[in-house]
Formats: sequence, C-alpha cells, structure tokens
Amino acid sequence: MPEPTSSGVAGAAAFKAAGGAAAGGALLSAIVVMLMTPPPRSMREWAVGLISTVVTGIGGGAIAVQYFRLQEWVDSVIGLVALGGLIFGCCLPGWAIVRWVFNFIERNRDAGIDEVAKEVKDVL
Repeated sequence: MPEPTSSGVAGAAAFKAAGGAAAGGALLSAIVVMLMTPPPRSMREWAVGLISTVVTGIGGGAIAVQYFRLQEWVDSVIGLVALGGLIFGCCLPGWAIVRWVFNFIERNRDAGIDEVAKEVKDVL
C-alpha cells in the first residue's frame, strides 16, 4: 500500500498539471477567437466574451472528459496536451454563442417580452 503522503503529493501534482492543460487550452482558444472575429462594441462585451469563452472551454472540456472517461490522460504529458486540445475545441463555440446572444439582445432592445418570445418561438 502506498504511503499516504507520497500518493497525496502525486495527486496534487496531477491536479495542477490538469489545471495547466485547461488554462493553456482555454487561453489559446480565447486568443484565436478574438483574432478571428470583428472587435466588440464595448469593453464590457469583450470582457464577457472572454470570460464566457474560458468558462465554456473548461466546463465543456470537463463534460467531455467525464463523458468519454478520459481521466487517465492526466498521467502522461501527451495526454495533457491532448486534454488541452480538447478544451481548446470546447472553447470555440462559447465565443460564438455569446456574440449571437449579444446581437439578439441589441436587435430586440426596445421589443416587449411578447415580441421576443414570438421571435424565439419562430426560430425554434
């Protein structure tokens, strides 16, 4: 049976490495989407888009890791790189969804709730 202290230290190191992969993938994805899209209308929109991109990537990446049972990838450097790529891919839709929501809100700024509900119903 392994010594509790050494296994705890190894677990903490693996947790830190996984966090590094998540942060790296999310950061690179945020940079890519910001370079590929037109500039936001305000600094607030930019900040919300950045935060949403990172949260979407980390949250979506965590869902993908759990769904496909990829937890053991944390044990190797190549696995961590792959997890970073997975998180990168999960970040990309976040920015687009946030931009769509901002554009929808801006277009319907003066509309009543009934008009907004009707437009959403027509789209779905």
